[in-house]
Amino acid sequence: MQQTTIRRTTIGDLNLSPGKRSHLRRLLYGAGPGNGTLMLLPYDHGIEHGPIDFLDNPESADPAYVFSLAVEGTFSGVVTHASLARRYYPEHAGRIPLVVKVNGRSAIPADADPFSPLTGSVEEAALLGAEAVGYSLYVGSPAQDRDIRQLTDVRRECERLGLPLIVWSYPRGAPVEEAGGRDSLYAVDYAARLALELGADVIKINLPRAHKAGAARHPHEYEALEGDDFEMTRRVVASAGRTLVIFSGGAYKDDAGFLRSVELGMKAGAAGIIAGRNMWQRPRADALSISRQVHEILARFAAAPD
Repeated sequence: MQQTTIRRTTIGDLNLSPGKRSHLRRLLYGAGPGNGTLMLLPYDHGIEHGPIDFLDNPESADPAYVFSLAVEGTFSGVVTHASLARRYYPEHAGRIPLVVKVNGRSAIPADADPFSPLTGSVEEAALLGAEAVGYSLYVGSPAQDRDIRQLTDVRRECERLGLPLIVWSYPRGAPVEEAGGRDSLYAVDYAARLALELGADVIKINLPRAHKAGAARHPHEYEALEGDDFEMTRRVVASAGRTLVIFSGGAYKDDAGFLRSVELGMKAGAAGIIAGRNMWQRPRADALSISRQVHEILARFAAAPD
């Protein structure tokens, strides 16, 4: 397979305000790999999934364990909601950057009509010393109109307070499933573009997959890319335009599968990785080992400061 040469989006392409640029530069060059790539450790799963995610590694149920893992594993930042950050972050402030998620929802009931209400504010994030704000957008949900209005308010506050906005752009809802599935190329590509259009500075998306067989509304325009993981991934990064794309680590994978997914995203032009379960669901020694291997991959895609 012949791969297209990728021009990677950098912080200089984003035309950020001085405040946003300063915060994002600290994430890209002042912490973690420190080479213009991002390696974030998310820990918003207690709200999104409940305690079930912590059963494989009981230590991970303790937020203090995850904060210390972020420091020891030299991550670019740790991601939590404001209340958890207020309780556990102070002893780590100055040692690991913080990203505050400002919305979230429980997994009860199921997500037929997914919408994440606010759990905090941009102002709270700023007072906690956050370098960026995170927001979950459910693309295609029946509640999408409320979601976009809420995101617009968050975006305005980020502009006012000079904090970068990271959008978790996740396709959801029956029409998405009918068109090929939430992780299909069509859905992820749309999610990347919508997050760009709505003002994200960094976009978190899943790696795209082939559309489900027999999808009632299969988008035939994407058929030429089906089965080519690199070209599908390159397509969604291109749709994100002048934003930085970070791919989700997703559910726990074996070492080789996880590392292949990190390398695929980076080769396709991503700025980095955001992986929680693939880190803290492992015993500490294994988590630190896999984090070092991710560092080695990211080092091959270093971006000079601009």
